[in-house]
Amino acid sequence: MTISIITATYNGAATIADCLASVNAQSVPLAHIIIDGASSDTTLDIVRTISPNALIVSEPDHGIYDAMNKGLKLATGEVIGILNSDDFYPAPDTLAKVAAVFANPEIEACYGDLLYVTEKAGAKEGGGRAVNTFETVRYWRSGTFTPEKFSWGWMAPHPTFFVRRSVYERFGCFNLELGSAADYEIMIRFLVKHRIRTAYIPEVLVKMRTGGVSNASINNRIQANRMDRKAWQVNGLKPYPWTIWLKPLRKIPQWFLREDRLNILPS
Repeated sequence: MTISIITATYNGAATIADCLASVNAQSVPLAHIIIDGASSDTTLDIVRTISPNALIVSEPDHGIYDAMNKGLKLATGEVIGILNSDDFYPAPDTLAKVAAVFANPEIEACYGDLLYVTEKAGAKEGGGRAVNTFETVRYWRSGTFTPEKFSWGWMAPHPTFFVRRSVYERFGCFNLELGSAADYEIMIRFLVKHRIRTAYIPEVLVKMRTGGVSNASINNRIQANRMDRKAWQVNGLKPYPWTIWLKPLRKIPQWFLREDRLNILPS
């Protein structure tokens, strides 16, 4: 089995080195596809230095999901994962765990948990990153999946969502009309509308730096809610009246979780 990892980036020089290093450290066969939006900083120099074997496309695009769609069209791996330039895999065996799940030919997608992290201010060792320079801000514990959970505001963290290429070929790529809700819409399409067979890996698969456009302001949150509702509508589905508002509210407990407490918490 081969895995294609798609990384969309634009002026990501400050963070992309960690992303690239974490992909290069993986112990399974993979192809790394870098879709760059014509960066004006040193992003491409860093990519060519750290990942000279990656497939690189650099040209203007229409946003991150347009870049992801370009990567999907280029991907040749049986399984596809998406890792943005400010995200990284926490361990060298992360993708080996993903590959083990897909050894079951009936599984069409899988997902896991996600840590939001922030970089501590401090010393560097040997000109590089010091050990343990990231601390956890939020812990997104996904829990097991049922299609009904989406009606109660559930969503898997998209950076941990790995999908067989054949699913994209059958059901399509990201809908650019959904804006920041394009990842939510594609999960509704795959998991709720088409009921693809999905597995949960109860471990942290991705670490993500804090930030996010949809929650940057109240107006952004209102716009995101509109797009979330549209994500149901374009699939011919109708959420409960409370579904869209429960989705951001489900994030609140993530600020209080810590990894050492998760073994006592229910899914």
